[in-house]
Amino acid sequence: MTMDTARPADDRRRWQALWVCLTAGFMTLLDSSIVNVALPSMERGLGADTAALSWVVSGYALTFGLALVPAGRLGDLRGRRTVFLYGLALFTLASAACGLATDAGWLVFFRLSQGVAAGILAPQTTGLIQQMFRGTERARAFGMLGSVVGLSTAIGPPAGGLLIHLFGTDDGWRWVFYVNLPIGVAAFCAALRLLPRTPPATGRREGIDLTGVLLLGTGVLALMLPLVQEQQWTGRLKWALLPVAALLLAGFWAWERWQGWWGQAPLLDLRLFAQRSFSLGVLLNLVYFAGFTTLFFVYTLFLQNGVGYTALAAGFSSLPFACGSAIGAGVSGRLVVRHGRKLVVAGLAVVALGLLAVVATVQLVPGQGVAWAAALPLLIAGLGSGVTISPNTTLTLATVPVQRAGAAGGVLVTAQRIGSAAGIAAVGAVYFAHLANHGSPARALQLGLLTAVGIIVLALILAVADLRERQTEPLGAVRGAAQPEEHDQAV
Repeated sequence: MTMDTARPADDRRRWQALWVCLTAGFMTLLDSSIVNVALPSMERGLGADTAALSWVVSGYALTFGLALVPAGRLGDLRGRRTVFLYGLALFTLASAACGLATDAGWLVFFRLSQGVAAGILAPQTTGLIQQMFRGTERARAFGMLGSVVGLSTAIGPPAGGLLIHLFGTDDGWRWVFYVNLPIGVAAFCAALRLLPRTPPATGRREGIDLTGVLLLGTGVLALMLPLVQEQQWTGRLKWALLPVAALLLAGFWAWERWQGWWGQAPLLDLRLFAQRSFSLGVLLNLVYFAGFTTLFFVYTLFLQNGVGYTALAAGFSSLPFACGSAIGAGVSGRLVVRHGRKLVVAGLAVVALGLLAVVATVQLVPGQGVAWAAALPLLIAGLGSGVTISPNTTLTLATVPVQRAGAAGGVLVTAQRIGSAAGIAAVGAVYFAHLANHGSPARALQLGLLTAVGIIVLALILAVADLRERQTEPLGAVRGAAQPEEHDQAV
């Protein structure tokens, strides 16, 4: 049954299926930030050392990033519903195993498994949205996904702080993982009933490009390792991995081109990057996430170590940003068809202004009142973030063929993960360097946030330059001028 002739019951089912995808996406992104405030509890309850705690955080980011593109391509080939269910089951089981871990070694192992599962789930969500919706409905669905990205990133610290407060510092960290179990089980049962099957592929059955998987995986690993371990690996030798990463990724690019020339099925169709909306959107995603995700890293550190807030109070200080992000993403999802990349430009400008206001607030309101005074600037920055992420996701994937939607979504989220790691490394280096040399937490936070603003301004310059070259966004694909294969949905 096509979407054009779908009955109201089928329409409701598609939106219910979307909520299942968003719930799974919320869990995986929440787990990238919720553990930060639980690290002291893990140290006390398990006797974990600094290296193990570092891998609890960075290991998740690494395996998350490594799995994205191969898992997206696997969903394109074997069915997104099937891969989504396997990923959700693995994530739920890995969460239970993390909570039951008896020592730091097992916790790190299960945390790595949880990251792999998160990387499996993320591209299936974007692929299923491409598969189930088109036109203005797709823009609205990506708007909801943007709300989830903003909310899950910002709500992790307060959620973690609340769980530690309720269950104690010795075992409260376990509930950071246990909270996923009822949500995961419920989402799995709903997914079995609601998620559509991917329409069967026509022609010959394609296989997985294992050489491409190996080249891309080792390249991303070499790129992300020195970024996520920047604080733990002292010395400059770690940066020698960056040229290694460049060589591996160049080899991946050459291999994929060779695959295309010889008519083989590549892991990543490089023709996607010939689409200006896709290549620009991926670049903006990378740069913007390098700027905005660093806010929660340095701000919560400042509130706890510099002002004396508890983990719970510091966590809840990010809620204004989360609320603003959810509102901005929801509204912009309905406006992107009309205004295109102008929304992205406006959103980036508002984020930069909001963070500059936070910098001024830290200067003008010293002491315990800083979080209350910064609430309004954070709300404004959150609104801008929602108006940035949601339209950029919609416009980036608008012209991507559905049969490549999983791999394309994997590239988009990989850019987010790499950008976040690079931003935290850069802003963290500025923050800790000033703290070590001068000892002023407020000034260290201001310099860190100014570095983040500089990164966001770079994204703004890229967006403005593109807008000036192309005054009108080609929104035909967003409005529904999609490829023929998008019209046939199995719901």
